[in-house]
Amino acid sequence: MEKTIVTTGKTIDLAIEAALTQLGLDRDSVSVLVLQQAKSGFLGFGAQPAKVQVSYEAPDPVPEAPKVALSSASRSKPKAAAPVKKPEAPKAEAPRPENTKQPEATKAEQPAKAPVAKPEKSKSAPKAPKTEKRPEGPKTPKEHREPKAPKAPAEPKVYAAAEPGSVEEKVEIFIKGLLEHMDSKAVPHCWKVEGSTYKVDLVGEDLGYLIGRRGDTLDAIQHLANYTINRGVEGHIRINVDAECYREKREDSLRRYARKKAQQVLKARRRTTLEPMNAYERHVIHAALQDMENITTHSTGVEPNRRVVIEYVR
Repeated sequence: MEKTIVTTGKTIDLAIEAALTQLGLDRDSVSVLVLQQAKSGFLGFGAQPAKVQVSYEAPDPVPEAPKVALSSASRSKPKAAAPVKKPEAPKAEAPRPENTKQPEATKAEQPAKAPVAKPEKSKSAPKAPKTEKRPEGPKTPKEHREPKAPKAPAEPKVYAAAEPGSVEEKVEIFIKGLLEHMDSKAVPHCWKVEGSTYKVDLVGEDLGYLIGRRGDTLDAIQHLANYTINRGVEGHIRINVDAECYREKREDSLRRYARKKAQQVLKARRRTTLEPMNAYERHVIHAALQDMENITTHSTGVEPNRRVVIEYVR
C-alpha cells in the first residue's frame, strides 16, 4: 500500500532529508514530488519554504481474526440431577385357610432381610495403559561437510603505466592536479577501453569524499576531465571516471529500484514520477524497463530537475 507525506525545508534537499529521517528510509526507497520551490522573498517578507511530497510503500495491514463469543451453554454447564428412587411395590400376602386356626402364641418375628450392599462407585476410572513407544531405529549419521575455506582477499589490480604523450597520460596528469586541489591523495589510473572511450579508476583512501552524494562529485570530476581533454582535439574522447566500482553498484541499485517502481505501477495502474536524475542514470532506468509488458517510460522536465516517468499502458 503506497502512502505519502508532505514535508518542508529551506531547500528541496533539506525537505527530502526531513522526510527520510521521519520515515527511517533511504533515498532509493521513496519517490519525491516537488510541490513548491523555496522563495527567499524581499527583505524577509514573503519567504516560503520548499515543500515536497514523498511517496513510500507501506505493508498492508493484517486483518485481526474475529473473536468467537462463547455460548451460554459452554460458559455454565448444569449439574446432573440426583437419581430419584422409585417406590417399591407392596408385596401380596398369601391367603390364610378358613378352617385352620392359628395358635394364640405370639408368632416369631420373621428376620428382617439383610440389606444388599451396593458396589461403591470408583471415584476415578482406571486409566488406560499407556502405549509404549516403539524404539526408533538408529538415526543415520549426517554427512560430514567440510567447512568452506575462507575467501582469499582480492589481489590489488595492476595498472599499466601510461605511455609518454598519450591520451592516458594527459588524463592522469589533469585529474591528479585536480585531486591535489581537493586535498586528496588518490591516484588516477587511465586506460583505453575501445574506440575513443577511456576509463579512469581512482585508487586510494577516503574515496567516499570523491564519490559524493549519489556520485555528484564523481560526475563533476568526469565532466571537467571530458571538457578539458576534448579542447583542441579532433573527434570526441569519452572519459568515464569511477572509484571503488561505484558505477557498477549504482547501476544494479537503479535497476532494482526501477523494477520495484514498475511493479507498483502495474498494481495501481497509474503513473509514477521518479526523483531527478542525470542523463546517465535516466538511461539505465529506460534500459531496465524497455522490455517490460504494459510499462512505458519517458523523461520530463529540464536539467537539472529532469525526471523519468513510469506509466502503465494496456
